Order: sequence, then C-alpha cells, then structure tokens
Amino acid sequence: MKQVILVRQDLNLPKGKLAVQVAHASVSAFNKSNFFKKRIWLASGMKKIVLKVKDLKELKHFVAKAQQAGLVNYLIQDAGKTTVEPGTITCLGIGPDSEERIDQITSHLKIL
Repeated sequence: MKQVILVRQDLNLPKGKLAVQVAHASVSAFNKSNFFKKRIWLASGMKKIVLKVKDLKELKHFVAKAQQAGLVNYLIQDAGKTTVEPGTITCLGIGPDSEERIDQITSHLKIL
C-alpha cells in the first residue's frame, strides 16, 4: 500500500508552502479512502511518495487517469492567502491503494 502526491512544478512553490500543500493532499485523499484501505496503510507504515508534474494540464491528466482506474484522489486548491492566487490548483493526492494499481498510472513520473 502506498499513496502518491503529484505536485505542479510550474508554480515554483517555496519549500514551506510546498510541504503544506503536500500535507493537505495526503490527509484529504486519506479521508476519502475506505476504512479497509486506511487500516492497511496505517498498519504498513503509511508509505507516501511525492512526484512532480510539469503543469496544471498534466496534473488534470492524472486526475482523469486516477478516476478511470477507480483510485481515490483529491485535488488541492489553495486559499490564496500567501503565495498563489485563490483557487490555484497545486497538487493531487492519490490513494492509499496497492502499489501496483498506483504504479500503473504514475510509475514513469520523477520523484520531487
């Protein structure tokens, strides 16, 4: 079991802002997951990987791929109080789910 967070590189988010957006995506996707997958993921160490995507277009491509694969996903829109404009989509949380299912759509992406 693992979870992946996809982060837009075109936004050039400061490290602190990036960390917060990734945390939002992780928790939000986890909260959407079913009880069984939550329990397994929690018991197995909560593996999560942060991957990079080029821009909003590529991020939305992975939203569609995750939905087609039946993977829980959560798109993060920032409130716009610090670094980016309100409503800016920053990242996407996928899973937790089996590594095999997630890797089918994200294995070619590079680690942040």
